[in-house]
Amino acid sequence: MRPTRRAFWLATLWMLVGLLPALNNWMPKDLARPELQEQLIQLWQIATAGLLFLLVLDALGVRKVSGLIEVSRQHNDNLALGVWSPVTVRIRHRFKRAVPLQMFDHFPPDGEADLPHQSARLQPGNGVEFQYKVKINKRGNHRFGRVDLLLDSPMGFWQRRLLAGAPTEARVFPNFAAVAQYAMLAMEQQSAQLGIRQQQRRGEGMEFQQLREFRQGDSLRQIDWNASARQRKLISKEYQDEKDQQILFLVDCGRRMRSQDDALSHLDHALNAMLLMSYAALKQGDAVGLMSFGGQERWLKPVKGVANISKILHAAYDLEATTRASDYTGAVRNLLTRHSKRSLIVLLSNIRDENTDDLVPALRLLQRKHLVLVANLEEQGIHALLNEKVDGFDQALRHAATRAYLERRNQITRQFNRSGLITVNTTPQHMPVKLVNQYFDIKREGLL
Repeated sequence: MRPTRRAFWLATLWMLVGLLPALNNWMPKDLARPELQEQLIQLWQIATAGLLFLLVLDALGVRKVSGLIEVSRQHNDNLALGVWSPVTVRIRHRFKRAVPLQMFDHFPPDGEADLPHQSARLQPGNGVEFQYKVKINKRGNHRFGRVDLLLDSPMGFWQRRLLAGAPTEARVFPNFAAVAQYAMLAMEQQSAQLGIRQQQRRGEGMEFQQLREFRQGDSLRQIDWNASARQRKLISKEYQDEKDQQILFLVDCGRRMRSQDDALSHLDHALNAMLLMSYAALKQGDAVGLMSFGGQERWLKPVKGVANISKILHAAYDLEATTRASDYTGAVRNLLTRHSKRSLIVLLSNIRDENTDDLVPALRLLQRKHLVLVANLEEQGIHALLNEKVDGFDQALRHAATRAYLERRNQITRQFNRSGLITVNTTPQHMPVKLVNQYFDIKREGLL
């Protein structure tokens, strides 16, 4: 319990009354009036007793309020990383008077909030709701503390602090907003709204589906000449994408993935890209699994069905980038031990020229059995440096060093391509869509 501004003003007035007898003593003896001195002292004593009575009486009005108030908080149990989500704090009470109230909700320390501190006036018989938004900038398990309340006493001389309600938990997953948007799009016609290219086609794929009449736009290799001879008209073979293929994500959790772009790390962006491509693959009938390395090791064997996107979420939502160097060779050997069926292996990492001595032999070992796609995250800030104005020697050196660094990364990409690897090199913000586009290209070309 703490005094309010009104209590301080009252105490100030009491001090001024107490100064009056002293002022009378300081006056010259010929002007001093002893009878006035006694009256002023009596007035100050009465004021002291009255002040103490009011303060004590007012304090008793807020001494037992914890049993008269109920607080609850409502929010989603599963939140998306870096996405604003609503939080509602409900307050019910049994006060028979109007009570001014201030509320502060203790949101997770790894987040930020919009209007977590609000005020209201509790009216008899009516509750109140406070709404604000929270954004968590770190994946994993997070805790909302108890709600902090300040209640004014009946006369307004005191404020009672009260911690009410129960703490609540929330799990912060990689940003599934893109998946939610993608799920609402028709895979064939509307996916262009996300920037994903899924071209309309006929007769291309891996699995035979049916015979039909030749249509304009069909290629000559689709024509079934035996059937055409029997029917005396051109008959085409129609294919569909091969299903029941397997996609396995190899997620780097080493120190390179700690690089930040805006509020998110490269690992955060990598998991967002993995999530979107996983949904697309599950929608196509493929199975999706993951393995992490570089300090945090996690294994999920490939699963099928769109409903299993939740398994992928739960397997990866609390992965964190560590300070350890990534052991690519060890990760590949571990993967080959766990998984033998030919699959599309998607390596999500931040690869630089100093990593290639260990990485290239590991990828060659992986290529013997699997199709390998390297998704390499590039720093957004590097590209921003190239657009800076060069007007001095230091800026020229920085510009030249940046170009040399990017050229070394391009050399790595060319080396990968010559080795038969598929590569996607882009900034973290563009990786999700480009990775899904590459997946559809692989499916369309029948590479797997």
